[in-house]
Amino acid sequence: MKHTFKTLAMLALSFSFTVLNAQETPKEEDFFKINKVRVPEGPILEVGGLVTLPNGNLAVSTRRGEVYIVENPTSTRPYFKKFAYGLHEILGIAYKNGAIYVAQRGELTKLVDKDMDGKADVYETIYAWPLSGHYHEYSFGPVLMPDGTFMVTGNVAFGDEEWWRAESRVPMRGWAMNITEEGKMTPYAAGFRSPAGIGSIDGQFYFTENQGDWVGSGGIWKVNKGDFMGHPASLRWTGRSDSPVKLQSDFFYSKMDERRIKNEEGRYIKPENRVNETFKTLFEMKKDFPELRLPSAWLPYGILGISSSEPIKIPENTFGPFAGQILVGDQGMSIISRVFLETVKGQEQGAAFMFRQGFRSGVLRMAWGTDGSLFVGETNRGWGSAGDANEGLERLVYNNKMPFEMKTVKAMPDGFEVEFTMPVDRKSAEDLASYHAESFIYKYHPVYGSPPVNTEKLKIAGVKVSADGLKARIIVQNLRQYYIHTLTLDGIRSKEGFYSLIHPVAYYTLNQIPDGAKLSTNEVSTRNSEAAVPSTPAKKVTTPAKKAETKAIPAKTTAVSTKAPTYKEVEGLLTKNTCLACHNTTKKQIGPPFVEIAKRNYSAEKIFKLIHNPQPQNWPGYSTEMPPMPQVTKAEAYKIAAWINTLK
Repeated sequence: MKHTFKTLAMLALSFSFTVLNAQETPKEEDFFKINKVRVPEGPILEVGGLVTLPNGNLAVSTRRGEVYIVENPTSTRPYFKKFAYGLHEILGIAYKNGAIYVAQRGELTKLVDKDMDGKADVYETIYAWPLSGHYHEYSFGPVLMPDGTFMVTGNVAFGDEEWWRAESRVPMRGWAMNITEEGKMTPYAAGFRSPAGIGSIDGQFYFTENQGDWVGSGGIWKVNKGDFMGHPASLRWTGRSDSPVKLQSDFFYSKMDERRIKNEEGRYIKPENRVNETFKTLFEMKKDFPELRLPSAWLPYGILGISSSEPIKIPENTFGPFAGQILVGDQGMSIISRVFLETVKGQEQGAAFMFRQGFRSGVLRMAWGTDGSLFVGETNRGWGSAGDANEGLERLVYNNKMPFEMKTVKAMPDGFEVEFTMPVDRKSAEDLASYHAESFIYKYHPVYGSPPVNTEKLKIAGVKVSADGLKARIIVQNLRQYYIHTLTLDGIRSKEGFYSLIHPVAYYTLNQIPDGAKLSTNEVSTRNSEAAVPSTPAKKVTTPAKKAETKAIPAKTTAVSTKAPTYKEVEGLLTKNTCLACHNTTKKQIGPPFVEIAKRNYSAEKIFKLIHNPQPQNWPGYSTEMPPMPQVTKAEAYKIAAWINTLK
């Protein structure tokens, strides 16, 4: 009996040890928890703006034209009080000297509570700008700048016949405006398309852009007065005497083909992506347009967002190792990305990472609470989002435990230096097989979005791991200036726990390659566990000749299987080609669900052609167009199509 008990105890100990060593790598939610803010019955919080007030209360503006003050917003029972109403689609809010400022579609408005009863008594127009009445003429802001002025941005409209082509029908559409408290407006920068995310970071004006015509993918830009951000519609107004941008439309179109082509009936044809064409890029056109501002960091489409929204800096002593970095929301994918920026040779650049997924609706606005949590304001009406709720107000709360992540990625003369939040397992970090790299860029053209182009796999030639295990400097051959460099560290493990990185991929925008010393071959590891091990040739065995066989080979050994693939068999392709960023199997998101596509009875060849050149007019109920995806091979498209057609 005693022997049996001892044996059972040893087996239990062995089992516990096995489970401990096989435990799953922690996930985002193990460190950053999403908590829904309790909202009373009645208000529909299609959040357009958030700002934390000096007393810790939260001011919330909505797309329905209301402003709420939320008392004790970090508690389990926050109290909502309506402060103002009857306004026109408020997509931003700011606080200054006891007053609240909001940007309606056509004006910057000051709201004042004179009798201190918790409701606005005065609705004062600070400055009004023109409207054509087009649905897409959203206005974003205001953002309070260090000098006490406000920044506001205006969306472009779209053409009537050319419904795909953005245009500036009235002044200041596609512009950033600087507005004083006294109501003086100064044009600040041009070339915006749909600048939903604007912010002041360290006193500098930044914005994020949505993919569209002339915008290959989203990203984050630093904006100085007089900059041109790339979309030509706003150049219509650069002839104004107060315009700081001097680039003219005629000169722009003399260098760039706007693809205004008519068919035999004299109707304009929507420009589509052309495969294997000679194309232009943003950085190439900066030679002709010096005012053109390049992004500090691209946010690759369908991976780190499709509709980039507000950028916000992480304060000190908040969110652990990431203090000082920038978070960027995304309305379409219902996510938040993280961006690390550095300045090299006078140009800002840096790395973008996934940070947190799983919000209930599209992430549009963010504001820091007094307790260090992050308020997240959400909406998806008319815009579509991966989160299927129509609206939301949530809090992202950090539990002060250390996640295993890439903390920073910095450019080096011969590659990159990755800093980790925790020491790495040296054996995994010194193995070149733990690292993979490639680079790509986007087209600069009038087509809606761009596929990744000029994609090239890059060789990892060596790695040097720091003595403390917190840094790995990798030699990457054939760095390309201005390109996005994808670094995948899926083989790296932590020293403690042997965990994988929560987010093993970084996207570094390399605007400048730094000068300095390169690593020598005698100070790096070149060990590669993936390298082919030469096999010893087998000895040739001779056997007596036999008479030729006349038996027929069974037909089943040459038959090709026509069995349709399962979801598990295509999931990797759907993820790799960013299909899952917009499509769900059964649920409507940014794009139609796969079951609805299946009902169209498209052939595999038809689906292949639509992936390369989408026809958004076939799906009029979706406001976000699908970009061309010519990088999807015919074999991949046919396999995806075979799976889709099983859903009928």
